[in-house]
Amino acid sequence: MTNEVLPTSTAAPSQKRRQGVFWRRMRKSTPAKVGAVIVLLFVVLAALAPVIRPYDPLTDRNYLTRLKPPSAEHIMGTDQLGRDVATRILHGARISLQVGIVATLLAMIAGALLGVLSGFFGGWFDNVIGYISDLMLGFPGILLAIMITAIIPSDPSTGGAFGRFIGWLASHNVDVRLYGAMLAVSIVQIPIYIRLARSVVLSIREREFVQAAGALGATSSRVMFRHVLPNSMTPLIVQGSLSIATATIEVAALGFLGLGATPPAPEWGTMIADAFQLGVYLSAPWTMIFPGLAILLTVLGFNLLGDGLRDVLDPRSTQ
Repeated sequence: MTNEVLPTSTAAPSQKRRQGVFWRRMRKSTPAKVGAVIVLLFVVLAALAPVIRPYDPLTDRNYLTRLKPPSAEHIMGTDQLGRDVATRILHGARISLQVGIVATLLAMIAGALLGVLSGFFGGWFDNVIGYISDLMLGFPGILLAIMITAIIPSDPSTGGAFGRFIGWLASHNVDVRLYGAMLAVSIVQIPIYIRLARSVVLSIREREFVQAAGALGATSSRVMFRHVLPNSMTPLIVQGSLSIATATIEVAALGFLGLGATPPAPEWGTMIADAFQLGVYLSAPWTMIFPGLAILLTVLGFNLLGDGLRDVLDPRSTQ
């Protein structure tokens, strides 16, 4: 008897056919199309920000034009320092997309790995991971993110090796507070992926193709990474799109509370906080309205895309 594991492709549709089915369903899904258009629009605007608005979001200040309403020159008006609001929103899209996507990817990788290990092997490891996940999920996400952000040092004077590391990051123009907020948001989302991956693995590991692979001599690690994990990706991808929307809100909330990006970084939550704390949102409401709309549209786009992907990748969920 040979120990070679039969390829699963013989029992599954060809890659080309699966791609064709995927794109046909995407074209029929209105939420997926609308969400994809919104997300793609923000990605393009963020990438072309220096071309679209030829202003520097940090240094281009003109106190003679401070708090000017929207006009042909400044289509979204100016803020309390005379900076172009549209420029800062476009550059802020870079920050929000980068932080949201990176935080979600980190959470997805860590959570999926822990969830797959927990569901596949079970035992004491499963019990410990499950207990920690339940404990973290017992707190509201934003509250837990605030607690983690407060714990993470952002001052080089902290001392020790960590303080020196923070100082090194700051010397290379790294916004330590922003990346601390990104790490906090990522940690908050890890338990979601642990529970999701674990539940999927528990339903997959007893299927015939997994049992057959083990019977043919495949090692546990090969079965887990070659058969179980790839078949768990559909719900993880859907959750990933929804998590980016959640991360965008949480990072903006941390920025509004002064725990996010370091001013004068053009992060949307920080922009709203500046307008609110200085009281200019009453006389110049555009300084708060446009960053708020940017957050709203970004979250809406990723939520619609996630809902559409769920319908496309798992049609049974709509039945």
